[in-house]
Amino acid sequence: MKPTLPLLAVSFFAADVQAGAGPFLGIYLQAHGWTPETIGTVLTMGAVIGTLATVPGGALVDAIYHRRAVVVGASLLTIVAACVIWLSHGYWPIAFSQIATAVGGSVMGPALTGLTLGMVGRKNFDRQYGRNQVANHAGNIIAAALSGALGWWLGIAYVFVLGAAFGLACIASVLLIPPRSVHRHYARGLVHDDEKDRSQVRAERMRMLLHCRPLLLLAASLAAFSLGNSAMLPLYSLAVAAAHHGDANQITAANIIISQIVMLTAAVFASRIIRRWGFWRVILATLLTLPLRGVFAAWLASPWGILPVQVLDGLGSGLQSVAIPALVVHLLHGSGRVNLGQGAVLAVQAAGGCLSPLLGGWLANRFGYPAAFLALGSLAVVALAIWVTQGATIRGSCDMRRDELEQLADVDTSALFH
Repeated sequence: MKPTLPLLAVSFFAADVQAGAGPFLGIYLQAHGWTPETIGTVLTMGAVIGTLATVPGGALVDAIYHRRAVVVGASLLTIVAACVIWLSHGYWPIAFSQIATAVGGSVMGPALTGLTLGMVGRKNFDRQYGRNQVANHAGNIIAAALSGALGWWLGIAYVFVLGAAFGLACIASVLLIPPRSVHRHYARGLVHDDEKDRSQVRAERMRMLLHCRPLLLLAASLAAFSLGNSAMLPLYSLAVAAAHHGDANQITAANIIISQIVMLTAAVFASRIIRRWGFWRVILATLLTLPLRGVFAAWLASPWGILPVQVLDGLGSGLQSVAIPALVVHLLHGSGRVNLGQGAVLAVQAAGGCLSPLLGGWLANRFGYPAAFLALGSLAVVALAIWVTQGATIRGSCDMRRDELEQLADVDTSALFH
């Protein structure tokens, strides 16, 4: 069996590990008398802790050679969190569960990047990572469909049982990956082969990330984008349910399934689109989806409005899920700090995302849902301003690195792709 097959299985089951209870938790807590502001506060608390854990998580993936253990640990945190939610809906138990879920999800991203890079190398990273994301989005679709069905048949509390089951399956899948199939140095973006060269090799200092200007511009753009984008799905589900007295659980499941189907489709073609149009243009297109999404959400608060709102989300997030990790690999490969860089970009992006539910909840409570959607969508102007005005710097850095990277050795993947 090719080692990429269990890697795809890990990506599939990691979908629920990374997302956690997601928007279903808000509906669950609302049914137990929680206010939107309190829900937003506890979600923000977990997200802040998860954000702080992302950079150390990336550094951990770079530092240790047992990278499968990181996936096991992240999955265990999700299982524990699901058990806590099942047993209690008090404030502090729920807060603890969100912290555990956020930490597990934050570490999972760099861990999957490291496993993929160590298995297929730099040249085939975007190709394999695109496949990983197809599996990941398929996992999200299945998890959302099962969550909607379980919530309808047995009650929304059983959504958390499903999360624990996905965590167990993720652990079983990662243990099927042969340890020797993941090159210990290439997995961190360090070009060194122990079998050919026994000399010691060191990664660059961590502060080198602060001197990589394209990486900083990418992180800043994503932070502004995430601040407006992250609260859209849970708020839109609540808005449609409130306006039409529908089942918020079913509406949330439909929202997730539509966006994940589009994300899956976008991920299938992402690597080919990136190679044809380049990183800068692809990420620019994803940033443009946010203001359009805000307008549609504000004026189409109906079950039919789910389609355009979530199609735009799927296009933007689906392309970003492949383009951003691939761009970080492109910028940092050879430094030995690729996963730290992934963690740093994710942390800055999550910093915007963790404030989004708090901002969105406050805007919706004070000014109503339409005004909240328009305000969140307008934050894309900041992201676009950074990306467009600094486009020459980003494109120039990518072009210069392309020639440099072609001269570096890479993992032999002939047995994996042929």
